[in-house]
Amino acid sequence: MLVYLRLFKESFSFAFNALRNNKLRTFLSLLGVTIGIFSIIAVLAAVDSLDKNIRESLSALDSNTMYLASFSFGPTDVPRWKREQFEEISYNEYKYLKANLNDAEHVAFQLFVRRENIRYESEQVSSINTVVVSNEFTDIQVLEFEKGRFYNESESNAGRPVVVIGSEIAKSLFGDFEPIGKKVRLYGQKFTVIGVVKKEGSGLFGDSNDVSIFLPANYVRKRFGDNNKNFRNIIIIKPEKDADIAGLKAEVVQLMRNRRGLKPDEIDTFFISVISGLQDAIDGIIGTMNLIGWVISGFSLLVGGFGIANIMFVSVKERTNLIGIQKSLGAKNRFILFQFLFEAIILAIVGGIVGLFMVWIGTIIGNNITDDFEFVLSFRNMLLGISISSFIGLISGLIPALSASRLDPVEAIRTGM
Repeated sequence: MLVYLRLFKESFSFAFNALRNNKLRTFLSLLGVTIGIFSIIAVLAAVDSLDKNIRESLSALDSNTMYLASFSFGPTDVPRWKREQFEEISYNEYKYLKANLNDAEHVAFQLFVRRENIRYESEQVSSINTVVVSNEFTDIQVLEFEKGRFYNESESNAGRPVVVIGSEIAKSLFGDFEPIGKKVRLYGQKFTVIGVVKKEGSGLFGDSNDVSIFLPANYVRKRFGDNNKNFRNIIIIKPEKDADIAGLKAEVVQLMRNRRGLKPDEIDTFFISVISGLQDAIDGIIGTMNLIGWVISGFSLLVGGFGIANIMFVSVKERTNLIGIQKSLGAKNRFILFQFLFEAIILAIVGGIVGLFMVWIGTIIGNNITDDFEFVLSFRNMLLGISISSFIGLISGLIPALSASRLDPVEAIRTGM
């Protein structure tokens, strides 16, 4: 064991000398490994960061939450012309499902409406995300409040002119003043602010709650009617904790078909999308991004591997005489082999560490630039980068090391003289 430790120390010394004495050659040769490791780990770190932030964004929702709509949130085989003929989801269907679904914990109604302007005295915020929902929404997508509350069932059913606003909206309209109880103007009418949603940062799927307002769905229904072509309606269904998801989905389909009087040979005139399906799609996209990153970075690693091999072949040639002397003094072939293998691995690891350092600097810069997206460099990715570097060094140094270990000592001494 002591022999191999000494061997490792000597190999490190040779590698260090190669870096010191042939700076430009070594730099150019290791550049490929550095870029390759940087590319792979940067892609993996970016994908991990995206995955982490997406999952945190979806964490407020149950993965089995269902969305019932006349349009599809994902790919569908139903042609567009046929989808455009589907009847819009109605408020009465929401009440029907809420009354008849057995395994649904909460059922909420939402209207997708255009962006609106909100005003308080001389202050105005334009084109804000307007979330028009029934009171059950906050039971499905948990909201944390900085001040106040969400509207209750009575206010929701009656369509009271009350509004819940995001933290950024509150700051823009009221500054440091108390917003609860203030009257803001929206849709040409005064609304009472009853709640301010806690700041959460920007969202990955559109506007975050910080720049959104929440209104009772029945207020908009009463004001604009149920047949407004500018609105799209959905029903959000949160299953009970231990519910059979497939069974619940089948129950929704059956109830909706019965409600709409669809014949057995007619297709569903609605779509049911499940959050878990979205997560599966995201996992597929992330897997594809990882694969593309590996393929692109693989070319850099290939170039880096050839660079390491070039350094090692030159090193063998420069030390041919020394190899002959070591062999004449009794050094075994495996000693010479390991000596050059260790040197190749150490050189590759140096390139890998530089690549990892660049990624680390990049994550620090990224996190300082934005507070809304967290960049992460996991220990797993760091270990992977070092492992890949070591593997590249092992493969690149194998042939030069074998050629060095098989040199005839007499010929080696004569050649090196």
